[in-house]
Amino acid sequence: MLDLTGKAAIVAGAGSVAPGWGNGRATAVLFARQGASVLLVDRDEAAVAETARIIADEGGTAATHCCDVLDAASVQEMVQDCADRFRRIDILVNNVGGSEPGDAVSMPEETWDRQIDFNLKSAFLGCKYAIPVMQAQGGGAIVNVASILALRNEPPGRDLVAYSASKAGLIQFSRSTAGTFAKHGIRCNTVIPGLMHTPLVEHRLVRQSGGNDAAALIARRNARPPLGRMGTGWDVAHAVLFLASDEAGYITGTEIVVDGGLTTMMP
Repeated sequence: MLDLTGKAAIVAGAGSVAPGWGNGRATAVLFARQGASVLLVDRDEAAVAETARIIADEGGTAATHCCDVLDAASVQEMVQDCADRFRRIDILVNNVGGSEPGDAVSMPEETWDRQIDFNLKSAFLGCKYAIPVMQAQGGGAIVNVASILALRNEPPGRDLVAYSASKAGLIQFSRSTAGTFAKHGIRCNTVIPGLMHTPLVEHRLVRQSGGNDAAALIARRNARPPLGRMGTGWDVAHAVLFLASDEAGYITGTEIVVDGGLTTMMP
C-alpha cells in the first residue's frame, strides 16, 4: 500500500525552521520510507542537510538542493537536477509558505507582494518547470499545501489577508492545473492543514501571536479543534503521501482538509 518504489519526488520546503518535524521534513522522510528517491529542496542548507541525514540513517535515497523557489532560473535548475539525478520526476510537493499579519489597509504593499509570491508564485514556478518533465514521461502527481485560512477567517484582530488570499488562490491554481493536464496523466491536488504543532509554533508563532508564552499558546491551539489537539507534520505527510500515490490515481483537482474538524466549528 502507498508504495513509491521506483518513483522520484521533489519536496520543496523539506527542511525545518527548527529541530523537529515540519510538514516538509515529515513528508520527505515518509516518501523515502515508502521507497521514493527524494530531492530535498530548501533555502536553508543546514536544515535540509538534517533531513538528508535522517533519510540516509534509515537507508533511504535522497539528495539536497538549495533553491530560491521565487527565482525562475533557480527553480528550473532544481527541476533539472532531479531529472538528471533520478532520470524522472513522478511527484512534486509544493510545501513553501508563511504568513505575515495585516489587513487590506494596514498591510504594506511590499508585504502583500511578498506573501503572494511566497505562497502562490512558488507553486506556479515549481509546476511550470516540473510539468513538462511529467508530460514527457507520461504522467505524474502534484500536491500543493495550502491552509484552512483559505477557507475560513480567523477571529477579529488576527488578520492575515495576504496569506488567506494567496492560499485560497493556491487551491484554485491546483484545480485549474488539474483540469488542464489531466489528459497528460498528471494529477494535481491540495492538502489543507489546520492548526499543526510543528517547530514553527515555538520558533515563530509564540513571538508573533502568543505573547511569548509557549505553554499558553499551545493550550489555546489544542483546545480549538474538535478532536482536542493540534495535528502534526506527520498528519500532513500522510495526506500528501496518499494523494501522491497510485492508490489516489483517480483523484485530481480536489482537496483533503487535515484539521481535526476545526473548519466545522469556524464561521
